[in-house]
Amino acid sequence: APPCQGGGSEFEPRRPLHNPQECVCVPAGFCYMERRGTAVADRTRVVHTFVPVFDENSRVLLLGTMPSPRSRENGFYYSHPQNRFWPVMAALFHEPLPHTPEEKEALVRRHGIALWDVLQSCEIRGAEDASIRQASPNNLPWLLAQCPIRAIFATGQKAAALYRRYCEPETGRPIQTLPSTSPANCRVSREELIDAYRVVLPYLKEEETP
Repeated sequence: APPCQGGGSEFEPRRPLHNPQECVCVPAGFCYMERRGTAVADRTRVVHTFVPVFDENSRVLLLGTMPSPRSRENGFYYSHPQNRFWPVMAALFHEPLPHTPEEKEALVRRHGIALWDVLQSCEIRGAEDASIRQASPNNLPWLLAQCPIRAIFATGQKAAALYRRYCEPETGRPIQTLPSTSPANCRVSREELIDAYRVVLPYLKEEETP
């Protein structure tokens, strides 16, 4: 088997059954079928349990797809230790890197950022967005009625596609796509992510943007 190529966002090594020289790293939650050379796993029904982060000063809404298994375990958005979302936020606003959920929430609130995810529930394999089936959206029209959001951004291509399919017909609001901060998106460097995320800054100014 070839070395891992980043097919999922969370990986764990599995012991080879026959050839100790083979690499059989597969996305977490998968079962490696040695004889057939394929990785398979059942999808799990996942329900979103995080409350949205927002207040009356929120100007930009950042949307992911669904919290990853590690984020659900740690109880907050983008909490896989190798996800670069929080280092990017800290660099963007010249703030210390937050570590606890409370520090992370305070950072985005201070700068007018709201956080939520597109989906309220779905079937998914681990953290593999491409495997999502049977999706149901969160109530984005409700959230947009609570605060003066000027722009909506997706933190990845899949979140943008799901928003356009399930939410945009209800909200009437377009979404812009940012590169994913997931460790699976390793071809994009941290510096490139920071530069890409600067697009949100004009919407956070006190004056209205065109």
